[in-house]
Amino acid sequence: MSWAWEYLPDAEHVAGGFPADFLAAVELRAAELVRAAEVLYLEGASYEGSGEPMRHLDVAGGLLSYYVVPRLELVAICQLTAPPGA
Repeated sequence: MSWAWEYLPDAEHVAGGFPADFLAAVELRAAELVRAAEVLYLEGASYEGSGEPMRHLDVAGGLLSYYVVPRLELVAICQLTAPPGA
Protein backbone atom coordinates (compact mmCIF):
# COMPACT_ATOMS: atom_id res chain seq x y z
CA MET A 1 0.00 0.00 0.00
CA SER A 2 0.97 3.57 -0.40
CA TRP A 3 -0.34 6.57 1.50
CA ALA A 4 -2.81 8.79 -0.32
CA TRP A 5 -5.58 11.28 0.33
CA GLU A 6 -9.09 11.46 -1.06
CA TYR A 7 -12.35 13.28 -0.62
CA LEU A 8 -14.83 11.19 1.33
CA PRO A 9 -17.49 10.28 0.25
CA ASP A 10 -16.40 11.79 -3.11
CA ALA A 11 -15.00 14.95 -4.68
CA GLU A 12 -18.36 16.26 -5.90
CA HIS A 13 -19.97 15.95 -2.48
CA VAL A 14 -17.07 17.53 -0.56
CA ALA A 15 -15.44 19.93 -3.04
CA GLY A 16 -18.15 20.71 -5.56
CA GLY A 17 -18.71 24.43 -6.14
CA PHE A 18 -15.57 25.74 -4.42
CA PRO A 19 -13.23 28.07 -6.33
CA ALA A 20 -10.22 26.50 -8.05
CA ASP A 21 -7.66 28.50 -6.03
CA PHE A 22 -9.19 27.31 -2.75
CA LEU A 23 -9.21 23.70 -3.96
CA ALA A 24 -5.57 24.02 -5.02
CA ALA A 25 -4.69 25.15 -1.49
CA VAL A 26 -6.70 22.26 -0.02
CA GLU A 27 -4.93 19.73 -2.23
CA LEU A 28 -1.53 21.16 -1.29
CA ARG A 29 -2.35 20.80 2.43
CA ALA A 30 -3.74 17.31 1.83
CA ALA A 31 -0.42 16.28 0.24
CA GLU A 32 1.41 17.67 3.29
CA LEU A 33 -0.88 15.68 5.59
CA VAL A 34 -0.09 12.51 3.64
CA ARG A 35 3.65 13.08 4.03
CA ALA A 36 3.22 13.64 7.78
CA ALA A 37 1.08 10.51 8.18
CA GLU A 38 3.68 8.43 6.31
CA VAL A 39 6.27 9.46 8.88
CA LEU A 40 4.00 9.06 11.90
CA TYR A 41 2.64 5.66 10.87
CA LEU A 42 5.62 3.90 9.27
CA GLU A 43 3.76 0.58 9.20
CA GLY A 44 0.29 1.98 8.63
CA ALA A 45 -1.25 -1.17 7.15
CA SER A 46 -0.39 -3.15 10.30
CA TYR A 47 -1.52 -0.42 12.70
CA GLU A 48 -3.73 -1.86 15.46
CA GLY A 49 -4.78 1.17 17.50
CA SER A 50 -7.79 3.36 17.02
CA GLY A 51 -7.47 6.03 14.38
CA GLU A 52 -7.08 9.71 15.03
CA PRO A 53 -10.11 11.88 15.75
CA MET A 54 -11.35 14.27 13.11
CA ARG A 55 -9.19 17.35 12.89
CA HIS A 56 -9.64 20.78 11.34
CA LEU A 57 -6.98 22.74 9.49
CA ASP A 58 -6.86 26.32 8.29
CA VAL A 59 -6.34 26.67 4.56
CA ALA A 60 -5.95 29.90 2.60
CA GLY A 61 -9.53 31.07 2.28
CA GLY A 62 -11.22 28.51 4.50
CA LEU A 63 -11.05 25.36 6.56
CA LEU A 64 -10.74 21.64 5.86
CA SER A 65 -11.85 18.78 8.08
CA TYR A 66 -10.03 15.48 7.83
CA TYR A 67 -9.10 12.30 9.61
CA VAL A 68 -6.30 9.79 9.19
CA VAL A 69 -7.03 6.09 8.71
CA PRO A 70 -3.68 4.37 9.35
CA ARG A 71 -4.73 0.83 8.36
CA LEU A 72 -5.90 2.10 4.97
CA GLU A 73 -2.93 4.49 4.69
CA LEU A 74 -5.43 7.20 3.88
CA VAL A 75 -6.04 10.83 4.76
CA ALA A 76 -9.77 11.41 4.28
CA ILE A 77 -10.89 14.98 3.54
CA CYS A 78 -14.53 14.99 4.58
CA GLN A 79 -15.59 18.65 4.71
CA LEU A 80 -14.51 22.00 3.30
CA THR A 81 -15.71 25.35 4.59
CA ALA A 82 -15.13 28.73 2.99
CA PRO A 83 -16.93 32.05 3.25
CA PRO A 84 -19.47 32.79 0.52
CA GLY A 85 -17.83 34.18 -2.57
CA ALA A 86 -14.38 32.98 -1.49
